[in-house]
Amino acid sequence: MDSVMRREMEGFKTLTNLDKALQTLAEVLKNYEKKGLEIVPLLESIGRICGEDISAPFDIPSFDRSAVDGYAVYAEDTFSASPSNPVELRLVGCLKPGEDPALIKISRGETVEVMTGAPLPINANSVVMAEDAKRVKADLIEVYKQVHPFQNVSRKGEDFRRGEIVIRKGARIKPWHIGALASFNIETVKVVLKPRVGILSTGSELVELGSDLKPGKVVNSSKVMLKALIYSCGGEPVDLGIVEDDVDSIVEKILNGIKTCDVLVTTGGTSVGRGDLVPDAVNQIGKVLVHGIAMRPGKPTGFGIVKGKLVFMLSGFPVASLIGFNLFVKPVIEAMLGTVSEPSIKVRGRLNRRVASLSGMRSFVRVRVIKNGDGYIIEPLMLTGSGLISTLTEANGLLVIPENLEGYDEGEEVEVELFDPIIFTGHNEDRR
Repeated sequence: MDSVMRREMEGFKTLTNLDKALQTLAEVLKNYEKKGLEIVPLLESIGRICGEDISAPFDIPSFDRSAVDGYAVYAEDTFSASPSNPVELRLVGCLKPGEDPALIKISRGETVEVMTGAPLPINANSVVMAEDAKRVKADLIEVYKQVHPFQNVSRKGEDFRRGEIVIRKGARIKPWHIGALASFNIETVKVVLKPRVGILSTGSELVELGSDLKPGKVVNSSKVMLKALIYSCGGEPVDLGIVEDDVDSIVEKILNGIKTCDVLVTTGGTSVGRGDLVPDAVNQIGKVLVHGIAMRPGKPTGFGIVKGKLVFMLSGFPVASLIGFNLFVKPVIEAMLGTVSEPSIKVRGRLNRRVASLSGMRSFVRVRVIKNGDGYIIEPLMLTGSGLISTLTEANGLLVIPENLEGYDEGEEVEVELFDPIIFTGHNEDRR
């Protein structure tokens, strides 16, 4: 009996604990090369990883400016002001936003009309709000409320001080970062080069998106989803096509792929059936480090090293490949980018029915989180059925059941990680 047939009959003899598999990957990553930098236009940096600490080149605001419409004054001139005893000040000019503050200088007993955002004239140290003063003559105002020094004033450097770090190295650049950099007139940004992640799909039944579907053929939706996942976490997907179920062909495709890619991901052909040939192919040209992990979905997940580069073997089923990607491939992309995952949103709620799991397996259950009064109802959709992508489109959260439990009982409180908005009672709650 050949080795492939023997594996097909016996299944996985042993499964690697998920934490141990992740630790094995972490050891490999210690020696994995980080990506270099490139300079891109400011707007093109959105979503990219900042390649260096960016410090403020000057203060913002670069001058003291009025935070309100009103009158710039010496605060000391207003200390006795009240509605019954107004202070009179001589109006000597007007400053609008964008005008040079050196245009006007005030002395004690004088004031300048200012608009919100306008610079303070020389010697002024506060602003009386327009509603707390009244013009009684063309060149004379009455002030009815005292102000303290720098009241109603945005101070120089209040937003950013020169030398202060605006964006840290390794941060994912967000729209507000773009706004901050634009305020410093910064037109380009150093960002980390995108890791090139090759995707090779195995399976004679697969056809590319847009192909004519013939009986027995299946659109390679997992590859399209993985491309989107790679984009979303900062990588550059490289489509290596579809390869038939043939070891020599798989070996050739992997060797060609790793020439131009930093990481390679295969889908399908990684279980223990007759057509599951990817682990054999990887072992011929490199070394499989982990194959078969105590989790579901995604038990056939594995990874190895070929010519110094990581090759991940993911299930061909969409849900299992998603779980495998998030657990193993995403951290590698982030490590090469020099960044970390953004924090996830978690909620606690009560299960509306029992959900079972196998002891010794870490299970990832797709669930629907429904707002109900002051709490949340957690509705398990499905634990098995890793080929049913509808369980992802209908779900908005993921429940993880640890290896030491055989599931959770109905009514038990659990913690769920959200990946879509919460459903409110009365909205789609009867959909299955």
